[in-house]
Amino acid sequence: MRDAELTVSAPGRICLFGEHQDYLGLDVIAAAVDVRIRLAGRRRADSRVVFECPDVGEREEFDLSGEIPYLKPRDYLRSVVNVLRRAGVLLPSGWDVLVRGTIPINAGTSSSSALVIAWIRFIVEAAGLRASVSPEQIAEWGYLAEVAEFGEPGGKMDHYASAKGGALWLRFDDPLGLSELPFPPGEFVLADSREKKDTTGTLGSVKSRVLAGVAEIRKTLPRFSLKDEEDPAARPAIDRLPADPRRLVDAALRNRDLTRRGVALFRTQPFDDRLLGDLLNAQHRLLRDDLGISTPKIDRILDAALAAGGLGGKINGSGGGGCAFVYGPGRAETVAEACAREGASPAVIRIDGGVRVEPGPSAGRP
Repeated sequence: MRDAELTVSAPGRICLFGEHQDYLGLDVIAAAVDVRIRLAGRRRADSRVVFECPDVGEREEFDLSGEIPYLKPRDYLRSVVNVLRRAGVLLPSGWDVLVRGTIPINAGTSSSSALVIAWIRFIVEAAGLRASVSPEQIAEWGYLAEVAEFGEPGGKMDHYASAKGGALWLRFDDPLGLSELPFPPGEFVLADSREKKDTTGTLGSVKSRVLAGVAEIRKTLPRFSLKDEEDPAARPAIDRLPADPRRLVDAALRNRDLTRRGVALFRTQPFDDRLLGDLLNAQHRLLRDDLGISTPKIDRILDAALAAGGLGGKINGSGGGGCAFVYGPGRAETVAEACAREGASPAVIRIDGGVRVEPGPSAGRP
């Protein structure tokens, strides 16, 4: 990449089915949506990288001359450079980079993963490696830089959704299974509740409690797996669990089955809008009642959206605040207005493509 300027953008995502499942190795259906983060860069003559992030009032600066020390938790701009350096991908010069976006920040729509994926693609492009690096490789590096590097509890869903784009059925086997699905034909409404949330705390709490239940079951059924069709012998072992892990293990199994119904829905034509809404509502009830990750405000927003003509919706992301979304084909503006009356910040969205280089020498500079 010899150009003096470069702009890359990456999308946020919604999780249609399988929320809180990817870190358990269970299937998910995720979709990239048309809220995006943009990195607009101008090459420097030295080896320093300077990020201006006016949306959050921050500035980051570091040198590329060696392994970069982390200065804070979740120091993703630096971790991307370190992970890529270990893989032999080097940023050949310094850059001034302006970061702007329309993804709600720390609100369950993968703003951090989109930033990581955009920055990886930026470096790949600047290093002249576009032809040799696939979206899948970008997603894997994104997972390493955001999750593995800091020992966080998340999975790979966000990184694959942002790198690949579209609607994806992800199967976390070895190797990972990935299928592109037809898009739902209508619009969604993304509703930011403006309630702050604790992403890693919520993920870690739910994950550890589910895995504790699975470990207890395996004391008597060593081959028990959440992925398998339920063995009749497993039911007594599940029922013997204390109330909290029993509820969460049951929820994981029902969530798994909802995701399988979602796959069947996406593969059936003509697309059944109402069934999508019903399944989204069923998943939200599970997330609200069994995982306990919704909030009263988000429940009010969803109730108002459904009363205004939305077909179905759910909380999005780790929970405890942040965003919800509603499927509202033909009624999206009315649904958005209803969400706003409940104190949300709404946006009408559609499914979008993955990470990309933006055209023009200074495209993306707001």
